[in-house]
Amino acid sequence: MPFPIYKQPDQMDCGPTCLRMIAKYYGRNFKLQTLRRLCEINKEGVSLLGISDASEKIGFRSIGVKLNAEQLKEAELPCILHWRQNHFVVLYKIKKHKYYLADPAAGLITLSEEDFKRNWQSDTESMEGIALLLSPTPQFYEQEEEKGSEVRWSFLLRYLITYRKLVIQLLFGLGIGSLLQLITPFLTQSIVDIGINTRNLNFIYIILFAQTALIIGRVSVDFIRSWILLHISTRVNVSILTDFLIKLMKLPMSFFDTKMTGDILQRMSDQKRIESFLTGSTLSTLFSMFNLLVFSIVLAYYNATIFFVFAVSSGLYTAWIVIFLKRRRALNYKSFEISAKNQSSIVQLISGMQEIKLNNCEQQKRWEWEHIQARLFKFSVKTLALNQYQQGGATFINEGKNILITFLSAQAVINGNLTLGAMVAVQYIVGQLSSPIEQLLGFIQGFQDAKISLERLNEIHQMEDEEPVDKEWSHSLPENKSLSLSNLTFRYPGAGNEPVLENIDMVIPQGKTTAIVGMSGSGKTTILKLLLRFYEPQNGDIKVGGQQIGNIAFKTWRSGCGVVMQDGFIFSDTIERNIAVGDDYPDKAKLRHAIEIANIQDFIDGLPLGLNTKIGSEGNGISQGQRQRMLIARAVYKDPHYIFFDEATNALDSNNERVIMDNLHQFFEGRTVLIVAHRLSTVSNADNIIVLDKGHIIEQGTHHELTALRGDYYRLVKNQLELGT
Repeated sequence: MPFPIYKQPDQMDCGPTCLRMIAKYYGRNFKLQTLRRLCEINKEGVSLLGISDASEKIGFRSIGVKLNAEQLKEAELPCILHWRQNHFVVLYKIKKHKYYLADPAAGLITLSEEDFKRNWQSDTESMEGIALLLSPTPQFYEQEEEKGSEVRWSFLLRYLITYRKLVIQLLFGLGIGSLLQLITPFLTQSIVDIGINTRNLNFIYIILFAQTALIIGRVSVDFIRSWILLHISTRVNVSILTDFLIKLMKLPMSFFDTKMTGDILQRMSDQKRIESFLTGSTLSTLFSMFNLLVFSIVLAYYNATIFFVFAVSSGLYTAWIVIFLKRRRALNYKSFEISAKNQSSIVQLISGMQEIKLNNCEQQKRWEWEHIQARLFKFSVKTLALNQYQQGGATFINEGKNILITFLSAQAVINGNLTLGAMVAVQYIVGQLSSPIEQLLGFIQGFQDAKISLERLNEIHQMEDEEPVDKEWSHSLPENKSLSLSNLTFRYPGAGNEPVLENIDMVIPQGKTTAIVGMSGSGKTTILKLLLRFYEPQNGDIKVGGQQIGNIAFKTWRSGCGVVMQDGFIFSDTIERNIAVGDDYPDKAKLRHAIEIANIQDFIDGLPLGLNTKIGSEGNGISQGQRQRMLIARAVYKDPHYIFFDEATNALDSNNERVIMDNLHQFFEGRTVLIVAHRLSTVSNADNIIVLDKGHIIEQGTHHELTALRGDYYRLVKNQLELGT
């Protein structure tokens, strides 16, 4: 029995995928998403500690060890190896100096001892490498087995059902085309056997006229069919991509912390292959099979021996192509991985060009990109070699079949078993039968590609939404809008990470301004993100009034929040639409009010198109200060109950900061405000200032109370506000 193999859907999934393979080897199925969660995967992937923790949660006994190749031969297999310092693989067998590996990126591979040591040993002096040894406990077999993420073709077929009238028209057109093709060999035979043998030129004219009419009819049907196919494929393409984007936008924000940009972009290109399979190869293959059946019957009617030769050679041709499918699948996964890295590299080069030039690292970054291109080239060479082996063998079988059939049909004519016209008809029929066989094999390859793409899309579609429909949500905010955090503890995903916040108790009173200050890394922004529900805390409660924040619908909660984050995004759109995000028809009065408070009117007046000036990556460049004022205007335009500012004025000059803070002071009245800041001049007027240090609250009070204490807050502000010693 071969070792079970699963492929990693994304670049960082090698660890959970290895654990999934070993669990399957011992007889238990686990969804990759479950193991990802248990491994605490993040954008950097997982650590050996994370895999070890996850394995023990599902019932394995684990131990991480550093050993040499001789000691590894005595270890219990399968085990997980740290491979090439940046990957995980499963070692499942060692036999006669051969090492058998299950690589989630490359499939089942066999290496010599020398190649194995070169890739595994991390310490060249002691010749040792790192391994995670696993053995199942009774608890492992008590685990409830999860159903695998089956590829749901019904999910795709509904896209075709939506356009069933057009599909029926398409099938009708394909049927007519097939029938028109069926008449042609009999007409060809009539020309030779009747027209030429009887020297009846008028009969030949009639047959040629009939053939011309058939060709015109077939071409007309093909034209109409192409237009219908374009109509269906375009709509299906848009529908699949739209549904993917809808699902993507329903996922929690934490999802985007664990996914590489290239992986998401590559998934979006996967839908093109699915659409091509659904609307192209599937329908045409259906009628190719109809043609295959009908023309096979006609060929058998003409000559059983020739039909037998055709059937056997077509079986060999099909078997030869199928042999390569497994290798094609492995190359397909490798293509996804390299293409995703290429996508990310190009995005990084373009978006980071300013930093690249400032730091004189053009050559280094270009070399990194060229290294990826070199990998792409090597991959292309392997793909070409595989295709050439496949194509060479297929051509040899196919052409050998044609030569043999030509010989047999000529022999039959000479022996008087077949007329010359029938021989010409047989050659036409064999030509027509070859096309369905090739289309069938193309269909098998297309099916394989579409299945792989569907697996990757299904992984996204099967994830739980941010707002599951089966949960009751509150769609209104309570009257008491105070925020309270009690016994709150949080750490970012990743095994071994220390808590960023620990046992936090704080109240943000309704209608008051609360400020959080502290050194970098003290947890200020994390509190903001927890309040905005980017993440769920590990322990503790967050309440709005007396209601758990987790019971309020996400859209309801966020619609009541005006937010300026450190890394707030400016869209490639007009200034007006950047401020009034989400409004198709912006409220002019609210827009003017937001611009006035953000003190950005002078900047807008200096632009030729005013509010209609396009900014962002595809428009006019703006400074960091202008960008921050735009984000403040966006938050003010929402007219929210809550205001959350994270370093909202750190890029502003002192004059602009003073004007905006004075304007905001009036805007804050009656609203619940939380300000996170390093520049403490922006928080000195807050009703309550909370001082954080390493995830703990160490001081709390007004500016005057805290400066009088001469504690941590005093030390933070004395240089900025020149309070003296």
